[in-house]
Amino acid sequence: MGQEDLMSAAEDVADQFLRVTKQYLPHVARLCLISTFLEDGIRMWFQWNEQRDYIEGTWSCGYFLATCFVLLNLLGQIGGCVLILSRNFVQYACFGLFGVIALQTVAYSILWDLKFLMRNLALGGGLLLLLAESRSEGKSMFAGVPSMGESSPKQYMQLGGRVLLVLMFMTLLHFDANFFSILQNMVGTALIILVAVGFKTKLAALTLVVWLLAINVYFNAFWTVPAYKPMHDFLKYDFFQTTSVIGGLLLVVALGPGGVSMDEKKKEW
Repeated sequence: MGQEDLMSAAEDVADQFLRVTKQYLPHVARLCLISTFLEDGIRMWFQWNEQRDYIEGTWSCGYFLATCFVLLNLLGQIGGCVLILSRNFVQYACFGLFGVIALQTVAYSILWDLKFLMRNLALGGGLLLLLAESRSEGKSMFAGVPSMGESSPKQYMQLGGRVLLVLMFMTLLHFDANFFSILQNMVGTALIILVAVGFKTKLAALTLVVWLLAINVYFNAFWTVPAYKPMHDFLKYDFFQTTSVIGGLLLVVALGPGGVSMDEKKKEW
């Protein structure tokens, strides 16, 4: 079997998967995507005092402002997740969650930690895809501005979402000299480039979903670490952030890459 036959067979498998799951895939994708916000909102409730004391101690902002910060995170994340899952005011919910990401990036000094910053940007990419899904094709974000053919705001959101999602994979690259790490980096890099430029997008995104799911369950198994150990929270945080990126990739599989992609341009050639 030649390379083209192998690629064609793989694409057939991806298409078959999409046909079987098309009714359920967007719902699963949305649930995965908001999982990190849901978990973090619930954590704010159970760790209310710890979170408040951390913000008060780090920023010297006083008891009242620290309490407002925790309350805003709790209500913003839980409320946004409920709206997204119920398909009500999805655009407002996405903008609210964008605000939560920005607020936490500053409050927890994520801005100066490249790995965590890239993961937060990847979360933003997932929200962009969710925002694009919630918009109808004909609507423009800017009222009164005519759209130019296929270059609608929705399709640029899909492009931005795809590009930001791949940042998660850049944090998973290992710069070791052994054969397995080199092979994993080469394959992973090739796949994220395919997703970013929108070439063989559904197959590449689905492959990344499988790869990331395996990595997530193996390396971030927080349930194997006792809850009182700090590593439990670190692994739990990584697990749900990775699950959210998986949700974003599943949205790419379900919706396709959008108009600003090589897959779409191939149809015009």
